[in-house]
Amino acid sequence: MLQTRISSPPAVPIQGAEHTSLNHSVTSAIGLISRQYPAMILTLLLCLGLVGAYLMVAPKRFTGTAVLMIDSRKMQGLQTQGQTPVDNPIDSAMVDSQVEVLKSETIASAVIKDLHLLDSPEFMRADDGLLSGLSGLFDDLFPQEKPSDRELMQNAIWKIQGGLTIKRVGLSYIIEIAYQSTSKDLAARIANAVAENYITDSLESKYQASRRAAVWLQDRLKELRAQASAAERAVVDYKAKNNIVDAGGRLLTEQQLAELNSGLTEARNKRAEAEAKLQRITAILNADESDSRVILNDLATVNDSMANPVITKLRQTYLDYAARASDWANRYGQNHLAVVNLHNQMREIRRSIIDELRRTAEAYKSDLEIAKAREEAGQKSLNDTIAVSNDTSQAQIVLRDLESNAQSARALSDNFLQLYMVSVQQQSFPITEARVITQASELSSPKTSPKTLLVLLAGVVAGCILAGLVALLLEVLDRAFRTVHQVERLLQVNCLASIPAVGLDSDGVTNSSLGFIRRRLPLWARRKGQGPQAEVGADRQGRSAAAGKVDPKERGQRLLDVNNSVGRFTINSPFSRFAESFRSIKLAADLSNFGNPQKVVGITSALPNEGKSTISEALGQTTAQSGLRTLLIDGDLRNPSLTYRLARSAEAGLIDVVFGKVDLKDVLWVDPQTNLHFLPCVVSSRLSNSSDFLASPQMEKLFAQLREQYDRIILDLSPLAPVIDVRATGSLADSYILVIEWAKAKVDVVERVLRENPLVRDHLLGAVLNKVNLAAMSRYDSNSAGYYRNQHYTRYGYVD
Repeated sequence: MLQTRISSPPAVPIQGAEHTSLNHSVTSAIGLISRQYPAMILTLLLCLGLVGAYLMVAPKRFTGTAVLMIDSRKMQGLQTQGQTPVDNPIDSAMVDSQVEVLKSETIASAVIKDLHLLDSPEFMRADDGLLSGLSGLFDDLFPQEKPSDRELMQNAIWKIQGGLTIKRVGLSYIIEIAYQSTSKDLAARIANAVAENYITDSLESKYQASRRAAVWLQDRLKELRAQASAAERAVVDYKAKNNIVDAGGRLLTEQQLAELNSGLTEARNKRAEAEAKLQRITAILNADESDSRVILNDLATVNDSMANPVITKLRQTYLDYAARASDWANRYGQNHLAVVNLHNQMREIRRSIIDELRRTAEAYKSDLEIAKAREEAGQKSLNDTIAVSNDTSQAQIVLRDLESNAQSARALSDNFLQLYMVSVQQQSFPITEARVITQASELSSPKTSPKTLLVLLAGVVAGCILAGLVALLLEVLDRAFRTVHQVERLLQVNCLASIPAVGLDSDGVTNSSLGFIRRRLPLWARRKGQGPQAEVGADRQGRSAAAGKVDPKERGQRLLDVNNSVGRFTINSPFSRFAESFRSIKLAADLSNFGNPQKVVGITSALPNEGKSTISEALGQTTAQSGLRTLLIDGDLRNPSLTYRLARSAEAGLIDVVFGKVDLKDVLWVDPQTNLHFLPCVVSSRLSNSSDFLASPQMEKLFAQLREQYDRIILDLSPLAPVIDVRATGSLADSYILVIEWAKAKVDVVERVLRENPLVRDHLLGAVLNKVNLAAMSRYDSNSAGYYRNQHYTRYGYVD
């Protein structure tokens, strides 16, 4: 039973960490169920009972279902001439919007008015059930005023909406309209009425929308017509103001510019031609007059000169004379009179040609001056027209804006006129995209509530979940020590042993709780022979001698009353787990401090009634039985329960020895079987300075003497939480053992007392779990459940 942490456990491999965590989770869940199964079963049964009660009192409800379809092929009731019908598919958001419309108060109020539900007792009657029954009971106890018509209508709308279920079938355009009621006929009628009133509301909304649109269009059309007329009038006024005249689709200034530009080009061409002719004739005239051949050749290049009959005739004559003179010169020589005459005549003819050319040149000069005058006049007209055109172009920018506005206004007016005509016609031809494809009927309204199997299954699931939550809550609220691992993890100390719960009755050993269950008497009220066990005889020495258990040399000594002591169980049942636990504690004390045993061991606990005195007695019996000289001291000066149990008739004890009133040997009590010596503590009245007494030099001197006389001293001390006496025993005890009552000692309390008592914490040999229910403990420590099994001990002859 020795609990010692020798080394840290080996690290779990990373690849097995997930498997280990899963196993730990499953094991923890099984342990939780095994510990809290009574509360879990009770919670589950309570939930099933509530479910059964609900099934018994819940009214039967029927569901009428009508099926509505939103047709994606919109009816084109009115089409303008030449317009092609367009099939616009209905999107998902539109269908979902129609579902919300079906749930609206408008549809609900229309159904109520259509079916006259306010006058129907079947509809207005409250549903049977537990809640409605309680509501009716309160109405009878506390009568209220009769509701108004508005309140009745609102309540009816809420009732319609509460029983109505609208849902879309998948991603289709089908909408199911279901209504629950205690009447099959009413459920079917309301479901059908919802569908019909939805279609009617859709038609009415379209008619109202068309009518409002027609009224608005009519007013708007008047405004647009006025705007179009005003825009066209502004165009005409602007043209008149800026002298903008159209001629065949073109402005007059544009036509004038084209004509003037053409005339100017023609004048420039004539001026250039006249100037070229004048230059050519001037060049001919400026040539060498003696060179007749050059003059005649140049004359041939002038077209007009060739067209002059005088020059042509003279030139022809000149050529004839030249030919004749050449012929005669060849015949008669150059000096012949005839040749000379011909040359003279040729000279005269050439002079006449030159004179004629001069007259032609003067004519060309006149033509050039006329061409220049015409060009300058055309250029001036063009410049004037361009100036006028620029002004007209600037005005045209504004004119185009005015014309565009006029055209837009007129087009908008025409479009609105067309829309108005269509809207007026559609008022008498409303359409809707919804149609009913399945009518609800009384025969097709099955029972839908309550669903027994589903409710039972939900009750079982909810009960299991609630049972698990209750178990977890109880587990969280359970802040008591229940396992060895918990003690070592939270307190960071070794758990020396887990002592099972045993007890004694008048017949011997039983498996009752550890320790005596007795009424605590006030210390100052306790007297020799008082208490619930006053029937114990005073002649213990005689009974012990008659039993043959006392050495004749020790017949004069005071003998301990251990017949009804649980601590004696370690001697009477040496092969029990109880005895083995105390041997584990003794061995831990022997092996502590590297083989140097702790001579004075203080036994304490956090709170009273945790069994520290019984632990002290049983450890003393175990140590004394091993052959060591052992002294058991009752050091609980405030409540010496060990003295009350083992030496009820003692008249002197520890206090008297410390004050020197009696000798130690005169107050010692002895167990003849184990030779355990016991130093009682007799208190006649309450002590307020018990801590000063324990820390006094006289006490230290006494313990120094006791260390020389005994091998082991077991010191039963007071609890840590109520009093501070243990803090004064630092010079007396070598180490301490903390007794923790299993399933009773609170974690927070024990941790706090250890923080407040650093002396005990620093010299703590270990902790002991007392009054352990091993069967229950195995459920809390599922990983080490096999450690507590009986077969491991029975194989070695141990019994409980």
